[in-house]
Amino acid sequence: MTLKAEGSNLLMRLMSAATLRRDVLANNIASQNLPGYRRRDVQFEEVLAKELSKGATPASLDTTRAEIVTDWDTQPRADGNNVAAEVESSQMRENRIRFELYAMILKSRTSLVSQAIIHDR
Repeated sequence: MTLKAEGSNLLMRLMSAATLRRDVLANNIASQNLPGYRRRDVQFEEVLAKELSKGATPASLDTTRAEIVTDWDTQPRADGNNVAAEVESSQMRENRIRFELYAMILKSRTSLVSQAIIHDR
């Protein structure tokens, strides 16, 4: 008998994207005084939403990857840098909440599978 937890792979990839986003946001904060630096962000949920709106199947989403994008829209300061520490800190808090939510869902799903196995004995 094989147990396949539908969605667990996607949850793990969402958590990986959140981890990558944390690193990118931390790099933005570290580079806030570097002339000419443009802030970066990670898009994964947006890429998934775009694929789903095109009618993608769950199997085809397995090849969807997080993308690191450069923010060319935010107006830079005189030195060419467009990082605002307050914005980055806010993004980091939001990202932490997302990660914790994904982890909680994964833990809940794992717990349900464990309970089903125990009760099946």
